[in-house]
Amino acid sequence: MTPSFLPTIGRPAGFAAALFLAGLGLTSCGDAKTAEQSADGSTMTTSDTTTTMAGADGMAAGAKPVKPAGPAPEWAPTIGPEMQTVIEKLASLSGPTPPEKLTPAEVRKGPSATDATMAVMKDFSIPTPPSPLDTMTKEVAPGVRARIYTPKGATGPLPVVVYYHGGGWVIANLDTYDPSVRALAEKTNAIFVSVAYRQAPENKFPTAHNDSFAAYQWVVKNAASIKGDPTRIAVAGESAGGNLAAAVCMMARDKGVMQPKHQLLVYPIADYSMNTPSYQKNAAAKPLSKPFMAWFFKHYLRTPADGNSPMISLVKAPNVKGLAPATVITAGIDPLMSEGKMYADKLQAAGIAVKYQNYDNVTHEFFGMGGVVPQAAAAQDLAAGELKNALK
Repeated sequence: MTPSFLPTIGRPAGFAAALFLAGLGLTSCGDAKTAEQSADGSTMTTSDTTTTMAGADGMAAGAKPVKPAGPAPEWAPTIGPEMQTVIEKLASLSGPTPPEKLTPAEVRKGPSATDATMAVMKDFSIPTPPSPLDTMTKEVAPGVRARIYTPKGATGPLPVVVYYHGGGWVIANLDTYDPSVRALAEKTNAIFVSVAYRQAPENKFPTAHNDSFAAYQWVVKNAASIKGDPTRIAVAGESAGGNLAAAVCMMARDKGVMQPKHQLLVYPIADYSMNTPSYQKNAAAKPLSKPFMAWFFKHYLRTPADGNSPMISLVKAPNVKGLAPATVITAGIDPLMSEGKMYADKLQAAGIAVKYQNYDNVTHEFFGMGGVVPQAAAAQDLAAGELKNALK
């Protein structure tokens, strides 16, 4: 039976994360760490071997096959067993009220897909290896922080990827999408700068977009100071973050700033209409549904007219020539699938090199679940390969 409520999407790791990390013998990023202030005032984590679910691509000794408790839900009859198990766990952690009926403050306090994935790993005895990355946090623009992930022992200069997290410009944070960033950083041997842009409804459109571009500009100007190569910079993001990464490419072109070498767009928000074939097919999908997406638009946009901006509706941008080569990844059980494919097609029609891949049988938010969902591990490998080729 399909639960009568919608679990949440991309919520920050809260009580559930702490609970299940403790159960796994792990700590959330930044917890129980020895931090020190560097000369420029940034916070540097000196011993960050935080274990996350970032890279468990195979079934380790002692792990059990991941199997769902019930039949496939009506809204996703073809859902993969591992994906369904995570969705079931998220449903069990979430309250009975649909997220679009809650306030942003309430949704931010709830469990996330990351929490659910960690809980599944605990349930099925799936271990995770230590993450060989150092991290530090730094203010990269007024009100905008970033967490910088650097491969341990790196002497540089390394390529740099500016990453934007999801959450509909309203919810989630750096911790929520930490697994995705760690997986990509480890697979690419690149420095990742994960941006904590300001969120709505406290900060309406175009604040998140402007913050994202400001962070990109900071990286272009300061890459060398973080052991990065200023000539090898890419952008990446998931969901709203995919939208931001694409918009940053447009803003860089229009403002005469260096264009990224590549843009990785994972199920990006690319159309305000909410009337595409995948919206019609997956209107009741979880963790992202059509009503929940409308909730995000309501809280971020100042007026409905903002939805027609090319910064929001990427597919309606009048000109996409001159933008970076792209990798676009979508999920088959996701309202955003069609618009992601539409934007990939639009870029390709403008003569831009595009690698597009859809992963069937998985939902929105699957990308960071490499420790549990096989399609996620495959998608991470694809994305990392495309980034590495672009940043040689």
